Amino acid sequence: QVQLVESGGGLVQPGGSLRLSCAASGFTFSNYAMSWYRQAPGKERELVAVISSRSDSTNYAASVKARFTISRDNAKNMVYLQMNSLKPEDTAIYYCRTQVRGRAYWGQGTQVTVSS
Repeated sequence: QVQLVESGGGLVQPGGSLRLSCAASGFTFSNYAMSWYRQAPGKERELVAVISSRSDSTNYAASVKARFTISRDNAKNMVYLQMNSLKPEDTAIYYCRTQVRGRAYWGQGTQVTVSS
């Protein structure tokens, strides 16, 4: 079955960096786009970044453009989110997501807290 497991979250000061990882299994990873979403307290879940199956296309939310970078390693079935210049408003639970044969799959999420 499809499984997505995020890691790498934590507490970081404003201006700091974190790298999130998502380990995927149960499907042919290299055939599917992958994305990162986040959900802050009291807010709806929002798309942060998406990467195509072969890494030839990426898209970002305006709020994270030029600060975050999504990447993937199809040999390792991994997708990453490098987050730089973090701001308090980046505080949220970050989720890895994919859609396989019309069905969406989510990881359990990893908490990112940006605070001094």
